[in-house]
Amino acid sequence: MDIEIRTIEPGQWDAFYTACEAAFGQPAPAEDERASERTVSEVERSLAAFDGAEIVGTAGAFSFRLSVPGAVLPAAGVTQVGVKPTHRRRGVNTALMRRQLDDIHSRDEPVAILYASEGGIYGRFGYGLASFMCGVDIETARAGFVRGYRPAGRVRLLDRAAALEAMRPVYERVWTRTPGMIERTPAWWEYVFQDTEHRREGASTLIFAVHESEGEPDAYAAYRVKHDWPESLPINALWVEELVAATPQAYADMWRYCFDIDLMHRVRAWNQPSDDPLLYLLAEPRRLRFTVRDGLFARLVDVPPALAGRRYATTDRITLEVRDEFCPWNDGRYALEGGPDGAVCVPTTKSADLVLSATDLGAAYMGGAGFPTLARAGRVVEETPGALRRADDMFRSDPAPWCPSMF
Repeated sequence: MDIEIRTIEPGQWDAFYTACEAAFGQPAPAEDERASERTVSEVERSLAAFDGAEIVGTAGAFSFRLSVPGAVLPAAGVTQVGVKPTHRRRGVNTALMRRQLDDIHSRDEPVAILYASEGGIYGRFGYGLASFMCGVDIETARAGFVRGYRPAGRVRLLDRAAALEAMRPVYERVWTRTPGMIERTPAWWEYVFQDTEHRREGASTLIFAVHESEGEPDAYAAYRVKHDWPESLPINALWVEELVAATPQAYADMWRYCFDIDLMHRVRAWNQPSDDPLLYLLAEPRRLRFTVRDGLFARLVDVPPALAGRRYATTDRITLEVRDEFCPWNDGRYALEGGPDGAVCVPTTKSADLVLSATDLGAAYMGGAGFPTLARAGRVVEETPGALRRADDMFRSDPAPWCPSMF
């Protein structure tokens, strides 16, 4: 094959997006879907694999600001990665990843993040499983809270425009203190809550509820209702698309609101944090049917600024030997000295305390994967006794990393 990897021209964006959808077995997207995607797409970061004039593979990226423990860093949000079935297993995706990571490196973005269509694809390119997304599915009749809960504040239903205005300050209070969350520009607020027919999957349009304490918004829920009335009996389901709260009280109140809406038989949510306090609010936590699956994957594109850019839970110094075949500029040993107030990371010739791949460093980077856990999986080698515990103490995060934004 004579495949050329290059950035698309503005006039090729529709063909780019259609090729990406074809890679996922989807028909040509409807105009409202294309219009929604255009609002956030960055043509200058949209790479295509061309076989002659035909686009046969795609890889895009968004320019994000990513919350990491104690700080915010520029990051590439990798998206729209796919290869048409006519050109699979021929190295097209590898060529796209090669060019994309080179471009990200040249832009001085120390971290890249993505969601994977299949978890096995991206480890070979240095992406590690950095966070989880968890699902809940509970019958409202069994959704009682533990004794001692008392509601506070009030909940208001708002139209979309008023809701987005009220929701923004809540999200602003939460995203910088939650590793894995991304800053939302005005365009991203519009995009996340676009309400095309494709997104509804047979349910209602989005409904917005905002919780207020002392007149100020401190939580919100965006949800849909899937109506089902067999023999005129309601077994409707409420689908929570996003629920964010700035305080524990507001979080409990917002979920209590969702569970208590009349005519709902079930409440479901598909992207909850792995350390969800809802498990401890429910009198019967088993009834949540809490499920865990892979969430955000992270890749350290440039190890020193990525490690120096975050903050650490304890003050310590540790030497990491990083194995990185796909981005060889990272391959080597690094002395990391850091704590709650800042960090320094520089190349070193000193003996390594821990040896790990770039993939596993990405998994541990935001505190999602513990170093002892990775070692038990055979992914990290401890060269200095006690180094696993020390590294785990440094890198841990509270709260756990979580990204409610799909991209």
